Amino acid sequence: MIIILNKPYGVLSQFNQNPDYPDQKTLADLDLPPQTMPVGRLDMDSEGLLLLSDEKGFEESFIHPKHGHRRTYLVQVDGTPKHSVIEMLRSGGIEIRGHRTKKCRASLLKEVPNVLDRVPPVGAAQAERSAWLSMELTEGKNRQVRRMTAKVGFPTLRLIRQKIGNFEAADLKLGEWRVISESERAQLFES
Repeated sequence: MIIILNKPYGVLSQFNQNPDYPDQKTLADLDLPPQTMPVGRLDMDSEGLLLLSDEKGFEESFIHPKHGHRRTYLVQVDGTPKHSVIEMLRSGGIEIRGHRTKKCRASLLKEVPNVLDRVPPVGAAQAERSAWLSMELTEGKNRQVRRMTAKVGFPTLRLIRQKIGNFEAADLKLGEWRVISESERAQLFES
């Protein structure tokens, strides 16, 4: 079984509680089947499409870097990057914790995307001076998108995973989940 979840901001991508933060929301608060495990992760302060599965070996066969599965993000950044900055993101080679990023697809969006409201919202002053990017990566190092945008001088304010492969979960409200169909499963593996 593979489940898709539209993970809200502020939810840890794990079922167990952090003893240092007993009030922190986890996947257990979303009434997901307890036998499932997250496939990859989204940080607590990131939102959007998260997969969960109870299938042994699915995570390894799906997200291992050798498979190069595409993940597309909507990224709200502090400020408006120029074309040269977008080219820096695209070209790869940005050093993050001893790793050089691969090439990726990155573009500055002309309009604010139609996204669900975040609770709590990004601060009004930051939102006013912000811009939105679309970024598609085939690797997923820890907090990679956030580190990439910060490295080029435009810190991430909001990060939403929109798609995995050709699959997106546009029909789900924040915190909603469902089991995917066989045809949807095939979309996950399409290039």
